[in-house]
Amino acid sequence: MCAPTYAATVLILGDSLSAGYGMPENQGWVQLLRNELPQHEIVNGSVSGETTAGGLRRLASLLDSSQPDIVVIELGGNDGLRGFPPNQLKSNLTKIITQSQEHGAKVLLTEIMVPPNYGPRYTKMFTDVYHELADEYSLSLVPFFMQDIAADKSLMQRDGIHPNELAQDRITQWMLPWITTAIDK
Repeated sequence: MCAPTYAATVLILGDSLSAGYGMPENQGWVQLLRNELPQHEIVNGSVSGETTAGGLRRLASLLDSSQPDIVVIELGGNDGLRGFPPNQLKSNLTKIITQSQEHGAKVLLTEIMVPPNYGPRYTKMFTDVYHELADEYSLSLVPFFMQDIAADKSLMQRDGIHPNELAQDRITQWMLPWITTAIDK
């Protein structure tokens, strides 16, 4: 007799890094994650160019339509690239976290970093937002999956911002234990 397996619904709320920008959708890390976890429903609610404000605007509809057990938040890169104030980033992420939790979902927050050319003060303030929110809401904070990938030109698209097809399996393998641990909790 086999014990029933818990099938979770995981919502990935992200930007171009999770939407598979510049490649067929079936080659992006979210699809590769689906292949790794076929017993679970992985919903990709990611949109290229998305900011935290845009993700917040779309969140209620995504929560209602997918009824996720887990929400993976991979947002903030476009806020940083546009130089939005870190307090605005924190406000939007706080609302995304609390709305997801109020909907009954566990939240997994992925750290986002901006390029160092934004200056040490802004870069630190930006990164601190993720650590503060993880502490404040007792969330697991996934270290930025692009940190090693961005330094390797062979894993990046020509724009120098987006990972290419070769990087997608690395991202999947980076995210997989974080997501499976969240499912198993």
